[in-house]
Order: sequence, then structure tokens, then C-alpha cells
Amino acid sequence: MPAFADLIEADRQVEHHAPWRRAVVAPKAWNLAVEQLAAGRWSLLGLWGEPDKVHMALLDEAQTIGVISMDCRGGRYPSVGQHHPPALRLERAAADLFGLAPQGLPDSRRWLDHGQWGVSHPLAARPGGPAAASSYRFLTAEGDGLHQIPVGPVHAGIIEPGHFRFTAGGETVVRLEERLGYVHKGIEGLMQGASINQAAKLAGRTSGDSTVAYSLAFAQAAEAALGVAPPPRAIWLRALMAELERLANHLGDIGAICNDAAFAIMHAHCGVLRERVLRAADAAFGHRLMRDRILPGGTASELNEAGADAIRSLVAEIRRRFPHLVELYDNTASLQDRTVATGRLKGELARQYAAGGYVGRASGRDFDARRDLAYAPYDQLTFDVPVLQEGDVNARVWIRVREVEQSLSLVEQILGRLPAGPTLVEVAAPEGPREGMAVVEGFRGDILAWLRIGEDGLTERCHLRDPSWFQWPLLEAAIEGNIVADFPLCNKSFNCSYSGHDL
Repeated sequence: MPAFADLIEADRQVEHHAPWRRAVVAPKAWNLAVEQLAAGRWSLLGLWGEPDKVHMALLDEAQTIGVISMDCRGGRYPSVGQHHPPALRLERAAADLFGLAPQGLPDSRRWLDHGQWGVSHPLAARPGGPAAASSYRFLTAEGDGLHQIPVGPVHAGIIEPGHFRFTAGGETVVRLEERLGYVHKGIEGLMQGASINQAAKLAGRTSGDSTVAYSLAFAQAAEAALGVAPPPRAIWLRALMAELERLANHLGDIGAICNDAAFAIMHAHCGVLRERVLRAADAAFGHRLMRDRILPGGTASELNEAGADAIRSLVAEIRRRFPHLVELYDNTASLQDRTVATGRLKGELARQYAAGGYVGRASGRDFDARRDLAYAPYDQLTFDVPVLQEGDVNARVWIRVREVEQSLSLVEQILGRLPAGPTLVEVAAPEGPREGMAVVEGFRGDILAWLRIGEDGLTERCHLRDPSWFQWPLLEAAIEGNIVADFPLCNKSFNCSYSGHDL
């Protein structure tokens, strides 16, 4: 099978930064990569642009990560999405942000730009190309008795805005189409020209419930670019924060899924445990969400004995209370009736879209960046990666349950082996432009950060890819054939990020 190294041409710029490779390629090699994606041999980790070039991050069968870049004359390049659907929304976003025009792109509608940015669109001249926001064309479905149900973008709760357009026959969903981009905040544009520490703070605000994971991804990318090795104690403290973040979010999700099935008692008890995690994080690191605690070069917080004791007490409490909640979930027939066989995601779609986290693992995709990319300190820790095949709401709940159990074990291992020493080293400006990339496991799945630092030590370009980019489209597939009333349940079982996706 072709590997990423097979793309590299002798007369092209090539760099090797273990554990990832970087190459500037000609259109022939770009098209070869697209062929591997379309054949299902490789996975797409990300696609992003600049005004004069396009970049693509790939994962081959040997678990090697590669970034290929291609110069775009006149802003044009061969569309990846016409052969590999997971790239479609990424290419539409790159068209909005950088004026790139992928040739052969089957869907030329605006994505992040809702026609309000006051700029011409590179695909506007094409038949059916982008128009004003008010005339956005949703896809249609034909058949007797079909009707449309528009939901959002403003919702009854406090969730972020997103529009869901259902086409239904009676109560059965025939098609769901999402429209996102309402919380685009220009975070990558704000990073340009920012210092590394300023950019790190922006990265941590990409998606508020994943501030640790984003901060970690950015820090690792910056350290890869600058050749900086953070102190061992900082590496272990980062993993401790990441597992606390995973615990808080999984506990919250389990309760919220049950709440959408009208089982409020699970929501209440899981909410209490989630609050316990946040309070322990505050006691240990001085912030409930541990925001700005991870920096390039290490961590901004130390862990004292009182903080460690708070975390140990937390683990003991969850170990005491959580099994009873799991038993309650498993033995409540009315709850199982709502979650079992609801919102099934086929395994082949999970693999095609390289779906990360509980979405992919509940549908048989056995991938976890902590294990498969083996970044420190997970390469020294013992843990299992739960995988199920059913792909329904119930399976996504059980993946979370098992990951809570694994995170508790990881927290105990980290506390028991936490090395002494400093937590931060100085990060110096580079000699010449440098690039770095990292992929880390957030609670939703793998998060990618790609960074280029200029000679002045400032951020030239940073791209952050949330796992939701490859999960939102799968929600559309999973809800098909279900009743409208089960959409909140399916949606919460995916729990995709609006903010992380909208950048």
C-alpha cells in the first residue's frame, strides 16, 4: 500500500519532523493523495488554506501523519471533496476565508460566510454559486407528503446557534441538512501577528469545553516548531488536566443524553459529579476549566499536595457513586427503549470520515491519538480504548461510560508517578520561519493544530481543526429514518461543537 513517503518527489521541498512529515508537492502528487483518500486507504485529518496555497493533513495506514501543501495559481486547485466527501465543508470554508476556488467542488455554497462579509466569493460566478444569506439554497427531497421543519439558528435553550432543516414524511426524518457558521469569530485571523503566548490563549478559547485539549495541541505544535522540550513534570500535569476535562465532559454528556430521553434523575446525579470535577480542577489548578494553564514550554500552574488530595477525593467519590448510575442506566427499560437502535451510524461512514472520539469508537473505528500517536506521557501509561460496533445512541453512551472508568485509572496513575521538577522552560524566538503540528485526543476526538512561526517569533498562520468538522456531517446520516422527536437525543449523543467548528 502507498505510504505518505511515496508522495515525496526528489525535486520538492521535504522536511521530516518526527512523528510527522511535511512536503510541498506538485498537482500529480496531490491527486495521488486524493486517490488514496477516495479508496479508503488514508484518512483526512484536515484541509486548510492561505491566499496562495492549500494544505492537507493525512494519516496513512502506518499511522504516519503527513502535511502536503500545493501552490494555487490564481487561487485554484483540484477539489478533494469531489472524490472524498469529508473534505467538502473544509473546502467551502477555505473558499470563504481565503478566496480559494477548488475546481470540481460539487457544492459551491458559502459555508462560514453567510453573505454578510462584504467580499466577493471565488465560486460566485459558477451556476448555483453563493448568493446572499437570505437566499441560501437548502437541498430538497421529493416525495408525497413530505414537509420541512426549520429549527434554529436560535434555540430554546442556551446552546449555540445552528440551523437544522428537516425534511420529514409524517414523523420520520427523510433528510437533515445543517447550516453552521453562526459563531464564526475569526480566531485564526486574530492569531496572525500575535505572540506565541497570545496565540496560545486564543487557541484555548476555540471551544470552551475543550480548552485544555486545544491549549495542549497548540503548545505541542509550537514546541515541535521551536524544538522545545517541556519539563517532564509539565508533561504529566498536562495529561492530568486533559483527563479531568474528559471526565467533566463525559459525565455531563451522559446525564444530558438521559435528560433528552426524559430521565432527569441521571441528569441530576451526573451533573453533581461533573460539578465535583470542576471544583477539584479549581482547587488543583486555580480555574474550573483549567483555562490558560497550559503554555508552550510547560504549564502555568503547579500542583501542590492540597490540590492532589482534592483530585484523589474526587476519584474516590466518582468510583463510589458512578457504578450505581451505570446500573440505573442499564436497567431502566424506558430509557433503553429510547437509546438502543436510535441514531445508528454505519461503521463504513465512521471510517470514511475518520470520525474521532466516542462517535467513531461507537461505530467500530478503533483510533485514539493518545495510544495510536503515543505522545507523552500516554506512551508510559496503561489504559484501554473501548470500541463498540452498534453505532447507536446507546453505544455512544457506553463508550463514554468506559472512558470515564479509564480516565479515573489514568488520573490515579498520573498522581502516583508524577515526577518532581520545574513546570516551565523559556521559549525563544526561532532562527528563521518554522512549522509545527500536533494531534491530541480531546474528549470529542482528535484535535489538530498546525502552526507557522515567523523570524520575528510571531505567529504567521495557525490552523485548528476540531473533531466536529468530521462529526457534524455524520449526524445528518445518523438521524435519517428516525423520528423527529429523537433528534435531540441523537444530537446530544454526538455533542458536536459549534464554536470549535465555526472557528
